[in-house]
Amino acid sequence: MTKFRTLDDVDVKGKRVLLRVDLNVPMDNGRVSDTTRLDRVAPTITEISDKGGKVVLLAHFGRPKGRDAKDSLKPVAEALAKVVKKPVAFAEDCIGEPAAKAVAALNDGDILCLENTRFHKEEEKNDPAFVAELAKLGDIWVNDAFSAAHRAHASTEGLGHKLPAYAGRTMQAELDALEKALGSPTKPVIAIIGGAKVSTKIDLLENLVSKVDALVIGGGMANTFLHAQGVAVGKSLAEKDLSATAVRIMEKAEAANCAIILPVDATVAYHFAANAPSHAYGLDAIPADGMILDVGPQSVARVHAAIDDAATLVWNGPLGAFEMQPFDRGTVAAAKHAAERTKAKKLISIAGGGDTVAALNQAHVAGDFTYVSTAGGAFLEWMEGKPLPGVEVLRIR
Repeated sequence: MTKFRTLDDVDVKGKRVLLRVDLNVPMDNGRVSDTTRLDRVAPTITEISDKGGKVVLLAHFGRPKGRDAKDSLKPVAEALAKVVKKPVAFAEDCIGEPAAKAVAALNDGDILCLENTRFHKEEEKNDPAFVAELAKLGDIWVNDAFSAAHRAHASTEGLGHKLPAYAGRTMQAELDALEKALGSPTKPVIAIIGGAKVSTKIDLLENLVSKVDALVIGGGMANTFLHAQGVAVGKSLAEKDLSATAVRIMEKAEAANCAIILPVDATVAYHFAANAPSHAYGLDAIPADGMILDVGPQSVARVHAAIDDAATLVWNGPLGAFEMQPFDRGTVAAAKHAAERTKAKKLISIAGGGDTVAALNQAHVAGDFTYVSTAGGAFLEWMEGKPLPGVEVLRIR
């Protein structure tokens, strides 16, 4: 693996450090309702501050079309100050006089948050003139926002070509975890891929079959594979027009010696609703007017056995309609089993994606996994084998 420059490679004392972070947090009535992302970036901010660096935070919030008060980072900066237990100053813009004045006023160890970079359309265009304006404010650039690393924007990639570039601690942890998962993993490797649609995960599945020893497919997307094999799936969610794609993925898996593990039974209901009456059926007996909403007990046992055979697990997507009870049973059982193996030091477990994180939290095991990525799109693109601009720019050439 190519090495990345990290904070171990630079003395930040007295330097203006442009630190790209993910402050895109959920808000409720103008207040931060979940500080997970703030907690994640706090160690990098604190370390640079404690070592005498002048911390200048760059971040986006939402998808504003120009300057919009509801997308200001000011309330986020106030919440961040409580998390890092240090004052966080705020500048009303990320370039120009307000930013320059605020940066000039910093003493060693001070922390400043600049206003939403996306208030300028040039941010997402990675406009060279805008990059140059941002670069004037710093001596070095540290990227700690893996979740935005799949975007080649001014603050997530452009600055890496103008200033000495380093990975922050959150980025470093993410890259280390991903290397353990698929870069140079301890074998055998199993992937659990779930979710509603095959269409959103074709690239992912095609990349994984050449990288893992076994691939568990669950969720609505499993129905598409079952349909492609001639199983009658009733009224279940299935992309029947993608049968040929499913067959191609299965053939590619066979050629790569990757076992595809599909459900062998299913939990079926007649209504897509929480606590709808349900029953487990074998695949040869799915009622024509029924809907598969979760894997059945025999399938759960197969997933457990596959996890037992693995040394490394990569997980993206639930096995059923986990947001509704009792159709979360399969996902929760598999998550708890993986967590137990991890705690017993028998498994390296890496999970990521919004639904996956929610499912692991629901099972109360997120803290027991080796690493849980809160990056949605970037985690998926990395698993698809695509280079991430915000990561590539950090590599030691």
